[in-house]
Parts: sequence; structure tokens; C-alpha cells
Amino acid sequence: MSANTIQVEVAYANPDQQWLVTVAVPENATVSDAIAAAHLQGLPVQKWSEWSELNGNVGIFARPCQLSDGLKQGDRVEIYRPLVADPMAQRRNRAVVAKKLAVKNAALKNAAANKASL
Repeated sequence: MSANTIQVEVAYANPDQQWLVTVAVPENATVSDAIAAAHLQGLPVQKWSEWSELNGNVGIFARPCQLSDGLKQGDRVEIYRPLVADPMAQRRNRAVVAKKLAVKNAALKNAAANKASL
């Protein structure tokens, strides 16, 4: 590594596999530069021709950022995939199912208790 370069990591994961690629980029490199360097080393990210779609879907150490943000030595650039489902909606659905199950279990217990008392 020369005096005018820094090392950063680029992380990406899909449901089956994850990648963490270390790249050397110029000191004034941006997030976009690091992703491009990682792509040259085999990082498989879809839609490389549509860079604008990555804006807002990248971060540095879990802090959302833009492709034009600068990097420091040791930063980890993370490329985020779109969510498959809304986490809040999933949580609400689980709560509804849990409540229905609790009501059903309570009714079964009451029925068993009533039957036993006869």
C-alpha cells in the first residue's frame, strides 16, 4: 500500500452467501470508487450499470451514506439489499397470530376444566 492509498472493506450479502473484499483506493476515494474496485475483484452485485439505485442502499459501518461520500482508512462499505417484506408488518402479523393462539389455548383449557368438573 503506497502513502497515497487507503485500505477499505466492501461487504455484500445475498441470502446464500456473503462477501467481504478488501481494496486499496486513493486517499480521496468515494464509496462509489470502493464498490467499483471491489467489483473488479469479483464482488457480485446486480445492476452495476444503474449506480443511482445504490444511493441510499449503502452505508459505512451501518451508517447510511451516499455513493459520493468520502472514505477513511479502515472503513467498511456495506451494500444493502432491498427488504423482501416490511419488518413492522411482519411483527404485527406475528402478534395477531400469537393473540389468536392464546385465545384458542385459553378456550381449550376452559373446556377441559369444565369437562373435568362434570
